[in-house]
Amino acid sequence: MRLLGPGDVRTLAEELDVVPTKKRGQNFVIDANTVRRIVRAAEVGPDDVVLEVGPGLGSLTLALLEQVRHVVAVEVDGRLAEALPATIAAYAPERAGDVDVVHADAMQVRELPGPDPTAVVANLPYNVSVPVLLHLFEHVPTIERGLVMVQAEVADRLTAGPGSKVYGVPSLKAGWYADVRPAGRVGRTVFWPAPNVDSGLVAWTRREPPADADRARTFAVIDAAFAQRRKTLRAALSSIAGGADRAEAALVAAGVSPQARGEQLDLDAFVAITRALGDDVVASR
Repeated sequence: MRLLGPGDVRTLAEELDVVPTKKRGQNFVIDANTVRRIVRAAEVGPDDVVLEVGPGLGSLTLALLEQVRHVVAVEVDGRLAEALPATIAAYAPERAGDVDVVHADAMQVRELPGPDPTAVVANLPYNVSVPVLLHLFEHVPTIERGLVMVQAEVADRLTAGPGSKVYGVPSLKAGWYADVRPAGRVGRTVFWPAPNVDSGLVAWTRREPPADADRARTFAVIDAAFAQRRKTLRAALSSIAGGADRAEAALVAAGVSPQARGEQLDLDAFVAITRALGDDVVASR
């Protein structure tokens, strides 16, 4: 088995007439050490079936095949999806039968071929990384853990805790499904083309959601709380509670100061507020 280097990536792209586009967030990894580092940090092994989103030219796919049982690769670019099996056959011929390639938008995926994935390992497109991750959490329940590479700023938001300036909607919604933690930084020079920002690795382990809690309603409360960060929760939640007085009553019932702001509260507090609001809050996605 061989991994892709800078020359391989550029040759494959030229053969396919592929020009990386910002619209699809395409930045291909050209460094073999980096993809091996990602696989090590993901802590996947020979029993794992890995879901990879956005395999591109196959750099990370090949590194995964060095360690795992099977890879399901979801690729939205038709040319890349069509070419990936041939790349695997050329660089890792003995593993060519251990990859399923799905030409699809990951945000539309509900079912996948082959064995159920146990983990997600992916270099997620910067422009859709959080929506894709939340979609996979919700719709692929067999995934137990994972590691994704995202824009460094997004990594900070996903892994932030209450009180942080970057704590907010991504932190809380990801925390509904999993224990999320930072797993390192990746410089921009390992990509082609090199992005204008560094990347961050985010690792996670699935956990049970809060007991007896409604996800859609809780997410609606979270969205409202952070729609205008400077507002107190009394003001921020008034639109979904039927007025500021009702919002205040629910906050007091939940044991939360009406003058608090969203970035001060953990997920359990938002669940308590949602319960206190009851039917006053309209569920949203």
